[in-house]
Amino acid sequence: MTPVGSLVTAYVSGLALGLTMILPIGPQNLFVLTQGLRAGLRGALLAVVTTGLCDTVLIVSGAAGLSAVLNGLPWLRGVLLAVGVLFLFHLGVATLREPLPVDGRLQGPAPGEGAAARDEPAGRGTPGPLPTGAVVARAIGVSWGNPHAILDTVAILGGLIASQPVASRLPFAAGAVSASWLFFLTLAAAGSIFRARMTPRWMRVTQWISGAVMILFGLGFAVEALRELM
Repeated sequence: MTPVGSLVTAYVSGLALGLTMILPIGPQNLFVLTQGLRAGLRGALLAVVTTGLCDTVLIVSGAAGLSAVLNGLPWLRGVLLAVGVLFLFHLGVATLREPLPVDGRLQGPAPGEGAAARDEPAGRGTPGPLPTGAVVARAIGVSWGNPHAILDTVAILGGLIASQPVASRLPFAAGAVSASWLFFLTLAAAGSIFRARMTPRWMRVTQWISGAVMILFGLGFAVEALRELM
């Protein structure tokens, strides 16, 4: 195989592995999708960039040697699980309690508008996007507050990158990083497409689902942390 062919193969392999690891639904993916539903593709780009950068840092850190550190410190897994439980519970509850602004209102339709107003397409009653700081904070929280994301991305993916031949490490890592960015951008675009068909009522349902998923993941990590201690 030619040198160029080897580089392309390494890149495609990293891309395929990255997509395989990021495809399962989780708090991070759901957050980006929800941002696309709330604010459209342009409004969700901040979430895409933040989550993409978070994944990039984890992948590069793992390839640079952090994977060996994680694998050599078994107790660190329990710490990450405990921190993840706190982060995801906090983000989940905050998402559930967050008012959903529609046409400048924090609650449902004004008195007398009835159920029809709640079922207007989102194009007429568009939920306002989250403030910039909240988007960045939540994107970091669902990215670095998820212990499985850290363990999978740093320990497994980073370790696999580090185990590649020297000439293949950079394109393999580039493929893995590309997978995160492409997938997040696709999620935001998908949310943006469906946004025009969403009613305020369904936006609220989506918000509840997002918050509930974060809390459920937190509960799962709590159970896992308890097993680590037993």
